[in-house]
Amino acid sequence: MNRITAVILDWAGTTVDFGSFAPTQIFVEAFRRAFDIEITLAEARVPMGLGKWQHIEALGKLPSVNSRWQARFGRGMTPADIDAIYAAFMPLQIAKVVDFSAPIAGVVDTIAALRAEGLKIGSCSGYPRPVMEKLVPAAAAQGYTPDYWVATDDLAAGGRPGPWMALQNVIALGIDTVSHCVKVDDAVPGIEEGLRAGMWSVGLAVSGNEFGATWEEYQAMSAQEVAARREQAAGKLYAAGAHYVIDTLASLPDVIAQINARLAQGERP
Repeated sequence: MNRITAVILDWAGTTVDFGSFAPTQIFVEAFRRAFDIEITLAEARVPMGLGKWQHIEALGKLPSVNSRWQARFGRGMTPADIDAIYAAFMPLQIAKVVDFSAPIAGVVDTIAALRAEGLKIGSCSGYPRPVMEKLVPAAAAQGYTPDYWVATDDLAAGGRPGPWMALQNVIALGIDTVSHCVKVDDAVPGIEEGLRAGMWSVGLAVSGNEFGATWEEYQAMSAQEVAARREQAAGKLYAAGAHYVIDTLASLPDVIAQINARLAQGERP
């Protein structure tokens, strides 16, 4: 049938960990532990969605971080420096990720509704496999289990923003048409991943990295602040090429209905 048959979901900020805090906080701590360099949470969020080694590399290239690094060491960050920060990051992230494994409000019911429509549920992450091996069972214990998952270091070709993890889901789930897949993500590299894979890309403007608030902070915000943050987040996701931007995964079934109507008219992503 000419309709969506699978969704491929990101993890932090999309299905679990409202605000995507597990990885960002650990980057701040890893820089501090490895080299006594302070980075801000806002800086840590900038490259979100990349594999974690590549994320550290990108942080080192931020002008603000690079200037602090140059002032301290008289040189730019090297691959050996990235390795050292990554070595500090990994045990911290493995230990902490289970604390951020609760499904975001509406996710469990949304997944059930999609499955009731016959859709397959794939997933991929910027987390490496040792982190995913802790996160996946912790999320399952709280009601969220995709049909398949792939980690950022699983594939020789690499991770985001390349298409390979999304396409590995296509292979594993037996999807015969990539244009019948929807990739959902809260960060720019994940939107690019879906586009490069030939899929419909849907961004999440409130639950994830670009909005950057905890559930409790979000609930306490004024309508004006929510609107301003949503507009900024949605702007970044649309600029990356997202076909649709919604607040949280709970709105995905409505978007899929719209995409199905477009597919029926012969449109492709």
